[in-house]
Amino acid sequence: MKILMVTSETVPFAKTGGLADAVSALAITLKAHGHDVRIVMPRYYKIDRSKLTKLEGPMGVLAGQVEAWVAVYESKLPGTEVPVYFIDHEQSYGRDGVYGTKTETDFHDNPYRSALLCHGAFQLCRKLDWYPDVMHAHDWFTGLVPVILKCVCRNGKFANTSSVLTIHNLGYQGVYGEEQFPALGLDWNLYYGGGIEHNGCINLLQAGISCADMITTVSPTYAGEIQTYEGGFGLDGLLRVRTDVVRGILNGCDLDTWNPGKDKLIPANFTATAMKNKAVCKAELQKRMGLPVRPDVPLIGIVTRLASQKGIAEVFAPTYGSMFNMCSTMDIQFAILGSGEKWCEDEINILQSKLPNMRAMIGYDESLSHLIEAGSDFFLMPSQYEPCGLNQMYSMLYGTLPIVRRTGGLADTVEQYNESTGEGTGFLFDQLTPGAIYDTVGWAVYAYYNKKDHIKAMQKRGMKKDFSWDLSIEGYLKVYEEALARGCGR
Repeated sequence: MKILMVTSETVPFAKTGGLADAVSALAITLKAHGHDVRIVMPRYYKIDRSKLTKLEGPMGVLAGQVEAWVAVYESKLPGTEVPVYFIDHEQSYGRDGVYGTKTETDFHDNPYRSALLCHGAFQLCRKLDWYPDVMHAHDWFTGLVPVILKCVCRNGKFANTSSVLTIHNLGYQGVYGEEQFPALGLDWNLYYGGGIEHNGCINLLQAGISCADMITTVSPTYAGEIQTYEGGFGLDGLLRVRTDVVRGILNGCDLDTWNPGKDKLIPANFTATAMKNKAVCKAELQKRMGLPVRPDVPLIGIVTRLASQKGIAEVFAPTYGSMFNMCSTMDIQFAILGSGEKWCEDEINILQSKLPNMRAMIGYDESLSHLIEAGSDFFLMPSQYEPCGLNQMYSMLYGTLPIVRRTGGLADTVEQYNESTGEGTGFLFDQLTPGAIYDTVGWAVYAYYNKKDHIKAMQKRGMKKDFSWDLSIEGYLKVYEEALARGCGR
């Protein structure tokens, strides 16, 4: 099968979140299963052109009001034969940031930048004389791909091509004023006919949902949540209308990078059958964070983006969050790594000045993130919503028990602890409140001190879980086949 991934980010070239990891991992695994998979994305400023191969001749792309001339570069995902094509247009992509910067969090011309990539993906196929069976669009930035395929390129070389749209996070939709519609390079009849209009604005993700042959999300539970009023961000009605084409497929993990048996970023390696060195990692984490080195105290890790989606208010908000009470009333330690909303960064610094058993690093550090996963006894993820989540998977693979809210991919991957039998792989709660977080952490701490045999069995059970992408491929291939069957009737 020939598959073209259209995306705004792919590791290692550009990354703002889990989307980049998912696209590259999915492409690599599909290639390993014998499929002809390729990726197209923008050539951002930080991607060095000197390390890429330029395709001969310019390429005309009709986005906006006039044709834009772009260059196309090619590379491969490192260590693989997966081609990556880069649309090079200095005016649109020759800047820092993927979607925005700290000073301009959402680039004013994102609709045009999105349209240039989406129209450019079709032009690239023509330039290569390579026409995919499936065009797989990822998130709002590529939401126009299904629209163009269904409403503009229905005949000719793309007559047998179908579209799949993956929603990695419904909270980001690409909503802009109606005056931006001309930047999309589409006829005005598609403002309504292509499902682009939403409450007097353009909505790029809604357009993709309206026109895609098949729609996927990154976990089965999230596929249901986005069809509810609470989790639909205003698009739940449309998703319920299209429920027959919505599928939830759990993301996998990069098991080469996240493997405690060979991880080079932790001080000592360990496995499910030889866990002694996990204690070495715990001691090193305590030293690095400035916590007392105590092997007997439960150490809880947090690695997160400090944003409302992650439940940060319920943990850190002044007079409201649960962190101060947890650290004041329980014999525990916290090791925290994260950055994001300034109020939360400031409050974390205030808390750690008052609490000797809580230490944090504001920012991001890859090696520290691995050490927190390896050295912690528990990992807290109180997410408001979590389409898939990866840290709870990393935690289990490193023998660190997740404490999570029962939502999205967290509900699909973590099995509730059973006090009677010792079964399970973590601790789950339902209501996102400071009290629920406090009580669930207290439950885990109680088990740590009083049910050590249960804790050890849960650690080993989690470390033996299979979170490989091989399990996801079967689901995607089935979706591609369904898309092809539906697309033929366009």
